Order: sequence, then C-alpha cells, then structure tokens
Amino acid sequence: MRFSESWLREWINPPVDTPQLGHRLTMIGLEVDAIERAAPAFSGVVVALVLSVEPHPEADKLKITRVSDGTSEFQIVCGAPNVTTGIRVPLATLGAQLPDGLVIKSAQLRGVASEGMLCSATELGLPSAVDGLWVLPDDAPLGASIVSKILCTKFSR
Repeated sequence: MRFSESWLREWINPPVDTPQLGHRLTMIGLEVDAIERAAPAFSGVVVALVLSVEPHPEADKLKITRVSDGTSEFQIVCGAPNVTTGIRVPLATLGAQLPDGLVIKSAQLRGVASEGMLCSATELGLPSAVDGLWVLPDDAPLGASIVSKILCTKFSR
C-alpha cells in the first residue's frame, strides 16, 4: 500500500525525520519497503495570481500576463490556452529549476520580456488530465512554495 507522509503524520507525528519514521514503523511491525518522492525534484516554483492577460502583439498563440506572488509583480509571456485573470497558478521564478533540468532565465519572446514561466502540472513532472496551466485552489497562499506548501499538504491525499 502507498500513502503520503503528510497523511501519515496527520495520525502519528513523532519529532523525527522521514528515514527515522520509516525505521520506527518497521520496528513496530509495519514493514516499510521503500520511501519514494511523491513528485520529481524541482525548486523555485511558487503560487502566483494572474492579474491581467493581454494578447501578444506579434504572436496569436501567446499572451502577455501580469502575475503577483504576493510580494512582487512579474510580466510573463504565456502560451497556455487556459490562462485567465484571477486564477492561481505555479510560477517558476528566475533561477527556478524544473524536473527536466531547465533553469528559468529572463527571456525575450517575440520581442516581449518574460520574467519567469507559468507552469502546467506536466511541466512539473506531475500527472495531469488538463491541457494547460495547473490551476490551483483559490485559497492557495500567494508566494508559497509549490513543493513545501502545496504538494505536501493540499494535494497529498
């Protein structure tokens, strides 16, 4: 059987790290075969709110968005079909590293500056049945790390 550590810690939560928790469970007769990551490793991805969406003057399929992480605003050029004002989405900030090894840098896309990348679940190495951006719940805290605040709590069950 597989289950997440965050779910398990809702029931038992000794002040030990993950490997020690696995060892303790095995010692009491609940054999732990393996401890695996629930999601691929990535960093620098936070919750952002889409403030505005405008058409790109040089590309029909691209849009110029303005997003906020709760502290700063960023201009992001985005090609996702589902980008709309008012949604919360994962923002890969400058310097973020995605699971495929891509490091996010400032770029010019068809002559417009882009200061990061709005992400789909697939781009973060997660399963998804949706084409386009991963739309997060309305109560996802702006600026929160997708890895530590979202994957480890909201979507771990």
